[in-house]
Amino acid sequence: QVQLVESGGGLVQPGGSLRVSCAASGSIFKIISMGWYRQAPGKQRELVADITYGGTGNYADSVKGRFTISRDNAKNTVYLQMSSLKPEDMAVYYCNADVTTHWGTRRIFWGQGTQVTVSS
Repeated sequence: QVQLVESGGGLVQPGGSLRVSCAASGSIFKIISMGWYRQAPGKQRELVADITYGGTGNYADSVKGRFTISRDNAKNTVYLQMSSLKPEDMAVYYCNADVTTHWGTRRIFWGQGTQVTVSS
């Protein structure tokens, strides 16, 4: 089994910055891609950014130029650096990972989510 644990969420003022992290552990052979999604109350979960094993990032238009995704393959960890935060960025942020396990299976795993609140 594979576990994803997010950390780093919290309260930040509009215009501020925050970094969230997600560490994967368990029977991991290789993490093909990792990503961050978010879900605000009453809205569907949406992709924020994802990143390939080689480090190529992909961003939602709403966060381009403000958020940066990165990963440390040795630590099986993905980061999301968020800057110039807006009230509309407020949501529960979830990470996911496309994992090939030691048993040769491939699955998407999700973290439990971390709350990001943008408010003055």
